[in-house]
Amino acid sequence: MARYFGIHEANERLVELRPVLEQLKVDRDRAAEIQQELERGRETNGSSEHAEELAQLESEVREIVRAAVRVFEKDLKCAVEEAHPGWEDPASAFAAIITADTDLRGMREMIAVHGRKMSPHLVDWMSRAWTAEDFTNANIARKAVVNRMWRMMSRYDFLLTPTLCVPPFPVHMQGPEKIEGRYVRPEAWLAFTFPMNLTGQPAATVPAGSTHDGLPVGMQIVGRHLDDATVMLASAAFEAARPWADKWPPITRQPDAADGTRGAQ
Repeated sequence: MARYFGIHEANERLVELRPVLEQLKVDRDRAAEIQQELERGRETNGSSEHAEELAQLESEVREIVRAAVRVFEKDLKCAVEEAHPGWEDPASAFAAIITADTDLRGMREMIAVHGRKMSPHLVDWMSRAWTAEDFTNANIARKAVVNRMWRMMSRYDFLLTPTLCVPPFPVHMQGPEKIEGRYVRPEAWLAFTFPMNLTGQPAATVPAGSTHDGLPVGMQIVGRHLDDATVMLASAAFEAARPWADKWPPITRQPDAADGTRGAQ
């Protein structure tokens, strides 16, 4: 009976969600309609120099994302403001919360056998002498971040940030040692994404442009808690205003009409 009621309740929720799911079936034919909705008073918080108080940001990434933010302001007629959530760097709290939700004993047993084959940063992370106070402090810090994010997002429909602080880097690295000439922690390149996992905000990343070397740069669109629909609408509107599906990085190529070959995709 418990299983029956669980399925029944799930079906009811699917019925209730159907209007939302229908709304999220966005295609290019609805681009003008989406833009009109954004023009009806949508307000967004734009990425800016304030972001560097929270994270060290590569200058080329900053300029590319700044140009993408202007699309919302000029093309989509959004009211854009620069703002900062007002929290200290929550990286240590995030690490502790992940660890508290991990099979720490099992991971340490795995490290004892396979540690040499595992990423050094993961080995160091799991081998740290974590305490109960580390975990309770992290939970208090998470609540503070959630509260600050709620207060900020009560004034805006969505938040725009760089997705990552740097362009793509070699796969053998956990993260760049320096950003803009300053030494940073190995995970510093994730400074704009992990706080949204910490708070549970809905978020999407869209292609914002490319560096001079042809490397992709993303812009993160963050919505209010549970407001996935606005994130999807904003993402679709940005894609309609600045289409990107036909843009290919130089490491790939379209089918060659002459020899019929196709580069790696």
